[in-house]
Amino acid sequence: MKKDIRSLSLKEICSFFESKNYPSFRGNQVYNWLWNKSSFSFDEMTNVSLELRELLKKEFVINHIKIDNIQKSSDGTIKNAVTLFDNLYVESVLIPVKKRTTACISSQVGCSLDCEFCATSKLKRMRNLNPDEIFDQASTINRQSKLYYNRPISNIVFMGMGEPLLNYNNLIQGIEKITSKDGLGLSPKRITVSTSGISKLIIKMADDKVKFNLAVSLHSAIEKTRNKIMPFSKKFPLDELLDAIKYWFKKTGKIVTYEYIIWKGVNDDLEHINALVSYCKASPSKVNIIEYNKIENSLFISADDHIIDKYVYELEKNKIPVTIRKSRGKDIDAACGQLANNFIV
Repeated sequence: MKKDIRSLSLKEICSFFESKNYPSFRGNQVYNWLWNKSSFSFDEMTNVSLELRELLKKEFVINHIKIDNIQKSSDGTIKNAVTLFDNLYVESVLIPVKKRTTACISSQVGCSLDCEFCATSKLKRMRNLNPDEIFDQASTINRQSKLYYNRPISNIVFMGMGEPLLNYNNLIQGIEKITSKDGLGLSPKRITVSTSGISKLIIKMADDKVKFNLAVSLHSAIEKTRNKIMPFSKKFPLDELLDAIKYWFKKTGKIVTYEYIIWKGVNDDLEHINALVSYCKASPSKVNIIEYNKIENSLFISADDHIIDKYVYELEKNKIPVTIRKSRGKDIDAACGQLANNFIV
């Protein structure tokens, strides 16, 4: 089986050319095509001789993603059905607003967690995405943003399919390619990694001195409630998670964003509001209240507006920054928690 050339470093590609008695700068040219120009074909590498392109085709492959289906929402959101080289599927989303475009990227095929409110959790985790597959989603959405909205992507959120921190090494390598001047050159300050709360890996990110932002899918600051809606969280208690977040802030100076959905009969009372306020006060943070997006066979119901208003009032009263994020792409099942490969027939 041929090796995917994108699994090689720049040094390894240069060494390959040297071993074939070609100048090493050819490796720089090929590397530039692969990452800076996001090329999926050796034939596109026009400043490389035909002889060398044939050699590359003989020795290597480029296991790039393919977009099998594109759905466009009435609000301009675009959902991509992404086919991987082994015929597995993920989804990625382009989210446009007036002055920016955000790419929502997947990190795993399926998910190994069991959040009751999320459609992706109903899918079996098949495998982790490779760094190049993570990069390809970003570069593809970047091209779409330029095509449809005449501007490159401005932000990336790892809030698609899968738990990013359970694909830690590939996630970090993918982000390195995205932020590199040899890749998309996007500032890490414009990238947010969302986790369901894997405490030990939040600590590892802090120790690794990553430059991107952290969001935590919290949804309740009461252990019993959180365990019910996110059963896996029994392995990562709230006090342990909070210790990891305090460590994150101490090492990086970056505040965490808590993602929070409010459901009727689940967390729509004063006890849960007060618990969230107390949790937020323990370490610098902000809260992003997310609109609930109904999924098939779910018993969850969005809380009444006056409860959401009460959350906002209490958070603001305690000087905790809070925003309400309206969902986009709901009509094509592209909103938060809705990615479930429903295009497969």
